[in-house]
Amino acid sequence: MKFSVSLPTGFEGVMHPVPFVKPEDFVALGQLCERLGYHSAWGNDHINTQRYVREKFPDTPPAFYEVMLTLGHVAATTTRLKVGTAVAVLPMRDPAWLAKETATLDQLSGGRLILGVGVGAYREEFAAWAPRLKARRGDLLDEGLAVLRAAFTERVLNFEGKHYAYRDLEMFPKPRQNPFPIFIGGHNLNAVERAARWGAGWLPGWRPWPELAERIQLLKRRAAELGRAPGDIEIAPQFSVTLAKTAEAAEQRYMASDLVAHRISLNYTGRDLSQQVTANLVGSPELVREKVGQLAEIGVDHCCALMFPADTVAEMREQIEWFAETMGLSARA
Repeated sequence: MKFSVSLPTGFEGVMHPVPFVKPEDFVALGQLCERLGYHSAWGNDHINTQRYVREKFPDTPPAFYEVMLTLGHVAATTTRLKVGTAVAVLPMRDPAWLAKETATLDQLSGGRLILGVGVGAYREEFAAWAPRLKARRGDLLDEGLAVLRAAFTERVLNFEGKHYAYRDLEMFPKPRQNPFPIFIGGHNLNAVERAARWGAGWLPGWRPWPELAERIQLLKRRAAELGRAPGDIEIAPQFSVTLAKTAEAAEQRYMASDLVAHRISLNYTGRDLSQQVTANLVGSPELVREKVGQLAEIGVDHCCALMFPADTVAEMREQIEWFAETMGLSARA
């Protein structure tokens, strides 16, 4: 099982208080994750403050750091740690420019980048960023994925789609990794199909575990039907982590965190919030180890971009260290 950490690139007000992170914290957190033996560090992607966050913190806007630049900074100050986007909102980005950023960062990091892409969690963000946009986010994502694949593999990009078009576009360098890993974010059936068809990995948010198990099996079945080896697609769901000495104390701490308001704000995605404690890595160390074992049994390969709700960066570091100890990760001097 792989384990990785979500950096607070866009979590002020969402999972942490405002203000929370300082620019120098990203380097320190990345180096901590590398030293403790985590597989990778990831960042999420926001351009605008959510309405509910503005209402909760009316006086101080949260700081949202651009994910690719931040990951480049972390990669430049580590040597082994992989970096990833969980997720980059592809419909908000020109896919050819994202391909250029991705290839550059993969080269500069020595082949340590994983690009997770998705449609974006908040429709309201699109309304602010592109109020005239008429296209469906899913259609933009599908076409953008086709552009990325072509840009990474073809010498000259010629593409004629409904939303994007490129003519005689030669882009080098290509990514250092070949094939380059693209993870598909999202938990709905469209995301499962995209992962089966396109993805090196599937990166859903947490779901009730029986549903997660069903969708893992569906993904593997569809991959086989599409002529792909199901084992080539990494199953990498994202969970939140809250550790305490007892399960009761961990649940109390989790339910008092800002992350609960974030879950409520995403109610329209259909997740059963009554299971947000049982379906995340919330509990005592013994219970969390048991949960990870159950996830491995249903086919999870990677507990990806783990979120650590905390009131201070020091508290977040403490939880990251405690989880590494709980799971027996190998600390390096």
